[in-house]
Amino acid sequence: MKYIYLLAVTFCFPLLIQAQQRNLKIVYTDDVDRFWQAYDSVATTSDTTKQVEFIQRIYVDKGTPGLKAFMKARDYNARLWITLIHKYPKFWKSIRSNTLNIKNQIPAITKSIDNFRKLYPEIRPAKMYFTVGGLRSGGTTTDDMVLIGTEIATADETTDASELNDWLKNVFKNQQPSNLVALNVHEYVHTQQKAGEGQLLLAQTIMEGSADFVAELVTHKKDNNAYMIYGRNHEQELKEKFLVEMFSTATRNWLYNGSNNSHPDLGYFMGYVICQNYYLNHTDKRQAIKKIIELDYNNEQQVTDFLRESRFYTEPIDKQALLSKFEKLQPQVVSLTPNINKQEDVSSSLTEVTINFSEPMGEGYSFNFGEGGKEHFPISGVAGFTNDRKSFKLKLNLKSGHRYDFVITDRSFQSKTGYPLQPYNVHFEVK
Repeated sequence: MKYIYLLAVTFCFPLLIQAQQRNLKIVYTDDVDRFWQAYDSVATTSDTTKQVEFIQRIYVDKGTPGLKAFMKARDYNARLWITLIHKYPKFWKSIRSNTLNIKNQIPAITKSIDNFRKLYPEIRPAKMYFTVGGLRSGGTTTDDMVLIGTEIATADETTDASELNDWLKNVFKNQQPSNLVALNVHEYVHTQQKAGEGQLLLAQTIMEGSADFVAELVTHKKDNNAYMIYGRNHEQELKEKFLVEMFSTATRNWLYNGSNNSHPDLGYFMGYVICQNYYLNHTDKRQAIKKIIELDYNNEQQVTDFLRESRFYTEPIDKQALLSKFEKLQPQVVSLTPNINKQEDVSSSLTEVTINFSEPMGEGYSFNFGEGGKEHFPISGVAGFTNDRKSFKLKLNLKSGHRYDFVITDRSFQSKTGYPLQPYNVHFEVK
């Protein structure tokens, strides 16, 4: 009798745990309501101090743990929201109804998470917080929380973005309301993945694309994001271009590039089709999903093996040969004028130096501190590109007897053909 009782408890306990997980509240939207309450209160006065107090007291102080985490992650505060409300009045008026309609999506989101649980029984509980952010992020994750900025996530081509920057205009233009549930499930998938996104472009694209692939499976709806539609129509040419770049650490052509690319975030599509191939070529589908979600993106060997097992590329892959081919496509710094690099007798009266490139460059520039840090950084400003875009002028502020260093980085410098600059280190001493 005792054995039967223990057997019954052993059998029922997992079912009880699953029932408790299903009954846990997943989606929280209270912050959205409180933001608009604070927003209406702000409109009752022209006193900026009182306006900040309204945001702080009604929205921030009563905010959910998700709002607090989002504020910390994106450096939001009450004064920032007041600044944005004054700066973009047309935008806030047009986005209000979209953010409030998020409540109508709760059943679909909850159902999709239930489907996710069936697909991946090892799922860890996470909570999804819908907030109104400060126009810096449509969504992110931290620990067991999905943090959504509805002012970006719910915007679409009908949203009045006339006051906003090009990045946001491009984001809104490419978003569709029908993809909103999948977008949030995408972020939920990230809470289940191993921490760290990996350095390789290949690792980062699979991480993002896997979240899109799993979201499509659990929502039972085809992903029609703009990058998916473009990717399906241009898969072969993207496949060939990605092959050359995937083992580099340069993400600019593929990820998070909405402000400078007419077809942004195509890396999401590449990661998606790699995961799709892996899933279709795996006989045990549940094990395939488990592998996709639990892949260690910081482990280059695991990521490379995953690509090979996906059979996305049918020919053998030579990583070193591809890296060499990619390096040949990258622009280089060919010289400095005057040539101060590695010199020990640079004059303190020098106020300008010109960087000369191997080919015409596109938009953007970036410099980092060298080994000496901020104290040994000589750049005081920029004069910009020459007309042929093969040179870039820097302004310097030098002191006698000082040692200086800095790095011309690949973060923003790129050729007109879209390849990132090979980083170039500069160090010199002033006589």
